Amino acid sequence: MAFDKKLLDIVACPVCKGKLEFDKEAQQLICKLDKIAYPINDGIPVLLENRAIPLVAQD
Repeated sequence: MAFDKKLLDIVACPVCKGKLEFDKEAQQLICKLDKIAYPINDGIPVLLENRAIPLVAQD
């Protein structure tokens, strides 16, 4: 099942309530403000703070 990008209009980061961006290659939603990513399992975003993945800064 593919992630429906229309959901980006209604979902928000559970930590800061900010906008999320879809990373198709990694199948995750990214919050650039908090520098965390939420996994997408079977087309369903897992928007739980305890399942968030910290993003590593790339220099």
